[in-house]
Amino acid sequence: MQQIQQKLTALQQRIADACAACGRDVGDITLIGVSKTKPAADVHAAAALGITDLGENYLDEAISKISACAELNLTWHYIGRIQSNKTRAIAVNFQWVHTLERAKIAQRLAQQCPPDKTINVLLQINVDRDPAKAGVAPEDAAALLEAIQAYPRLRPRGLMTILATDSNPRASYESVAQLADSLAPRLEPAARNDWNALSMGMTGDLEHAIAAGATHIRIGTALFGARQTAL
Repeated sequence: MQQIQQKLTALQQRIADACAACGRDVGDITLIGVSKTKPAADVHAAAALGITDLGENYLDEAISKISACAELNLTWHYIGRIQSNKTRAIAVNFQWVHTLERAKIAQRLAQQCPPDKTINVLLQINVDRDPAKAGVAPEDAAALLEAIQAYPRLRPRGLMTILATDSNPRASYESVAQLADSLAPRLEPAARNDWNALSMGMTGDLEHAIAAGATHIRIGTALFGARQTAL
């Protein structure tokens, strides 16, 4: 826990400095601890330090970890690629899905969502048009948003992106923020207040993301240390 505490203190200072530099409130930033490849013990340690939002990429590992941490009342974010045969488990176990890029997946998540639940969903945007990255092209985001709105079990919250390795982070993140603003009028009026999330930024570029308007930053290495071999 001591190592995680030290990393968290340094990370919180980075976030505070980034917010101060662009005139934003630290309270507007949700820190998602990306615990992929890390044991449940690390999640328990992070939770004891006040981290309540956790992100996972690997579904089988995540389900085991969610079960082991069930008493902690955490919010779980799915941030990995979504395969059709995984949608039921994702719908049951996660409160947020950051990587929605296809109407078919939206339909499956909605159909398999438990009846007493609504899933917060983000459209993944391939802002850099990188063939190695998942996500819908910016010009196709409006059609995907329209498809999502057909499903009451899905609550569209905003956009998410993962940048190409050679991206200009500030410019790309600002482009995603502008796209989110342009999509807002396409939402049903009752849903527009919920359209307020931008999942952008990781350990190496969180300052650029916060300056561009990120509300959720996904941090693994700077919180939990270097990634291990998948569990």
